[in-house]
Amino acid sequence: MSESTIDFDAVAEGLRASVPFVRTLGLEFVELAADRAVLRLPDEPAHHNHIGGPHAGAMFTLAESASGAIVIAAFGDQLARATPLAVDSTIRYLKVARGPVLAEARLGRPAAEVIAELDAGTRPEFVVAITIRDEAGVTTAEMTVTWTLRPHRA
Repeated sequence: MSESTIDFDAVAEGLRASVPFVRTLGLEFVELAADRAVLRLPDEPAHHNHIGGPHAGAMFTLAESASGAIVIAAFGDQLARATPLAVDSTIRYLKVARGPVLAEARLGRPAAEVIAELDAGTRPEFVVAITIRDEAGVTTAEMTVTWTLRPHRA
């Protein structure tokens, strides 16, 4: 899907509609392009942990949702023939987060390579790398999500 054809609002609304937890956490869609997605988790006391920062589960959901947004932006035009599925994820919490946090997701390799594998009849896997930062720009966590495009059965 070329950057000019990405409908930012449609991707955001689609994720809000299909993933209720995105609505529950009030995730905000800040930026979306073919190679980058940025989502924001507002500072909400109901989502805090025992030390007053965003709960680890909320941060995980923020990062995973950012990875899903970039997957839909990059491969939304492939949904008629394949379903994107998260296969694996790893998160490292590096510093205590305070206040709102932002997750920036980037594809680990060009979308064209992944689509070429799908065209060749394989089930491609690809990594999305996500950095979570506070509003001062300090990295508080890093996450990777391995995704696949599972071809639909004929």
